[in-house]
Amino acid sequence: MKKIILPFIFTLLSVNVYADAPLVSISNHDQFFDNIAAFCGKAFAGKVTVDNSSGDGFDKPLIMHVRQCSKTQLHIPFHVGDDSSRTWIITKTGSGLSLKHDHRHKDGSDDESTMYGGHTNDAGWAQVQSFPADQYSKELFVSGGIPQSIGNTWQIYIYPTKFTYRLIRQGREFRVDFDLTKPISLPKAPWGYK
Repeated sequence: MKKIILPFIFTLLSVNVYADAPLVSISNHDQFFDNIAAFCGKAFAGKVTVDNSSGDGFDKPLIMHVRQCSKTQLHIPFHVGDDSSRTWIITKTGSGLSLKHDHRHKDGSDDESTMYGGHTNDAGWAQVQSFPADQYSKELFVSGGIPQSIGNTWQIYIYPTKFTYRLIRQGREFRVDFDLTKPISLPKAPWGYK
């Protein structure tokens, strides 16, 4: 009986110790995260600077808002005109950074294509991180009939005067630049958020 109880108690103690342990990140990931978090609570206008595909509907006012910031996660809604369905979520995972796209309907319910994104697979830089599509996203894209998207890599650049969101894959590039020197009035909450 003692042989069974002691390993069980040790396992419980180990779980409790590690449950509260802080996530450890390398300096480039921390600096990148902190560079974006420095703009928490502010919103900025943007414009499409590269788009080699037509008809995407991004010819409306574009606003990004660094809306919610914790020690491990940033929520950045991306408003396209009256469409407030998109929120970028950057998370410290303990093995790098994750970028997810939270897509909602106007009633707040999840879009069929939501929470896709990727995870860093290298150190990147304090100003630039790349997020190649993760397995969840690849399976979502295939089941959704857009297998060309399995090669997606999202990139985010953060410089003192400019924030950039970029999507690249073979034959496709999309980029939006936001002017960080001119904060604008805060937009309404994105769909599904209070």
